[in-house]
Amino acid sequence: METLLLSRIQFAANISFHILFPTITIALGWVLLFFKLRFSATGNARWMEAYRFWVKVFALSFALGVVSGITMSFQFGTNWPGFMETIGTIAGPLLAYEVLTAFFLEAVFLGIMLFGFSRVPGWLHTLATFLVAFGTTMSAFWILVLNSWMHTPAGFEMRDGVAHATDWLQIVFNPSMPYRLTHMLLASGLTVAFLIAGLSAFRYLLGDRSAGLRAALKTGVVLGAVLIPVQIFAGDMHGLNTLEHQPAKVAAMEANWETRPNVPLVLFALPDEEARENRFEIGVPNGASLILKHDPDGVVPGLNDFVAEDGTRLHPPVSPVFWSFRIMVGTGLLMLAVSWAAVWFLRRKAGFDDRLGRWMLRGLVAMSFSGWLATLAGWYTTEIGRQPWLVTGVLTTKQAIADVPAPMVLSTLLMYLAVYVLLIAAYVGVLFYLARRAAQGRPVALEPRSGAAEVAVVPAE
Repeated sequence: METLLLSRIQFAANISFHILFPTITIALGWVLLFFKLRFSATGNARWMEAYRFWVKVFALSFALGVVSGITMSFQFGTNWPGFMETIGTIAGPLLAYEVLTAFFLEAVFLGIMLFGFSRVPGWLHTLATFLVAFGTTMSAFWILVLNSWMHTPAGFEMRDGVAHATDWLQIVFNPSMPYRLTHMLLASGLTVAFLIAGLSAFRYLLGDRSAGLRAALKTGVVLGAVLIPVQIFAGDMHGLNTLEHQPAKVAAMEANWETRPNVPLVLFALPDEEARENRFEIGVPNGASLILKHDPDGVVPGLNDFVAEDGTRLHPPVSPVFWSFRIMVGTGLLMLAVSWAAVWFLRRKAGFDDRLGRWMLRGLVAMSFSGWLATLAGWYTTEIGRQPWLVTGVLTTKQAIADVPAPMVLSTLLMYLAVYVLLIAAYVGVLFYLARRAAQGRPVALEPRSGAAEVAVVPAE
């Protein structure tokens, strides 16, 4: 395998592992703030019980996110020196803004959030929780500004092969940034909603009926049910933006080879890039035209429009983009069905306390990490769909690669994969260990509303 392909796989492995944890911490910080505000407003200890459990998940996720992010950033120099050599004057300041406005803020107040329950006044602990949640969102903002600019670059000019900023407002608020940021924040919210619902359902199946467990379970289920329709709408808007600025990506997502009207929505197919056709295609007539153009007669771009005269393909590989997009959409539709069904069970008189309800709980447990699956599938659709460009119209992936021997890249890739498999297994194992321990009814020390030193003990029943 050549250096370019191995380096792409290595970076994909690193970003895939890293993105799992910010996807949790971005939204979980705001859920923790909700728990804390409810406790401050009502004095009901169930909200602090929920807070104390989920702040442990936040801390673990935050730690892995920071470590994996540092590892990933090293590859800009080791594997992709052409990236910073070409657009470092733009990427560097954006990454610096992320450190200055987000990482420092999180670092300063994270300790108070994690360990200040009974050591600082309640209002200060609430403020620390807010600032950490705000910091995680600001971190996502700056990273997605850079990523969006790489897809839809604006506000710059090229001088001697180097990109120089001419308008920072255009760089920050580039054409795809609002859609990409909204889509990612909603994805984080859904990831956290199903993680909370899944782990809470796991505790419920173990016999935990604590007030804090019930509060967390309801929060996760309702949050998922509310956010998934919003995400479907935001995804549609993002798709229209992508059609305008990256038509080749949309053509690959739909496996559409010829520019034409009345394009079907392909549900299943085996795209054949050599024959330039789909095999075993099953589709809904006019579906793609209706979704992308809001008109069954709408013209959708085809992949054959993105082939150079010498035969060079200027579109992304079709099969990975086609299938990752369908995995994302399919997971989203499953989220919709499960979350709305779970809300119905919550509203029933019997709730989950019957045989049918226990099957619903098992379904929620199975969906615990569905947000990860949808996020990764969406990320692959976005990033593979950008190929062959690293920065659209400016820098190809091949131009940025380092001159490193392929065996060296392969050896580090295998080491990364081994470590990541162990860390993921340990992370998931620890989450379920914490859930089992909480289900056993271990006492939880809580700070009273005043923030004084006394503690309250909340039993499991």
